[in-house]
Amino acid sequence: MSKKPKTQFGFTLIELVITMAIAAILLLVAVPGFQSFQRNSQLSSLTSSLLVAINTAKAEAMKQNASAYVIPASGADWGSGWIVFVDKDRNQSYSESGDVTVMKQEAPANYFTISGNGTSSGTDPYLTFDSSGFSRKKDGSSSENLTLSIKRNDVSTATQNEETRRIIISKTGRARSCKPSTDSNCTATASN
Repeated sequence: MSKKPKTQFGFTLIELVITMAIAAILLLVAVPGFQSFQRNSQLSSLTSSLLVAINTAKAEAMKQNASAYVIPASGADWGSGWIVFVDKDRNQSYSESGDVTVMKQEAPANYFTISGNGTSSGTDPYLTFDSSGFSRKKDGSSSENLTLSIKRNDVSTATQNEETRRIIISKTGRARSCKPSTDSNCTATASN
């Protein structure tokens, strides 16, 4: 009677090294793509959060029959986050004791830049809505169409437009978000 050799289970050292090399190559290719995917997702989420803040301010202004504001948390830079409040003391500036704080947003990651035009730019940027929901200036006059641009600043200039989102607020207070690379009406001076 002949003996059968025992079957051995497992991997040889060469098979293991080849598998590890293939896995390392796949990780080197996948990780940068995943990071870009993750940051684009954060860009969309940040744009949605700012759009929600704007629409909340408009709704609160109408609901409470008073002016409502969206301002940068630092007072000067949208990149510091933002605060939505109803100006109960009617002094056109934010104070926790005199105004109704509706929402606060933490600062976004430092690879995002948020800029605006009109009253949403400069050293004291703001967005305000009157009790009818219309976008206004602090002096009560009608606001021009406003645009907030949210950009990724960690990408090349060639892909900057692809990695930008805009929020356009019309004189009537209607806010919409758009992507300049796919929407020809999504310019920094767009009408709504």
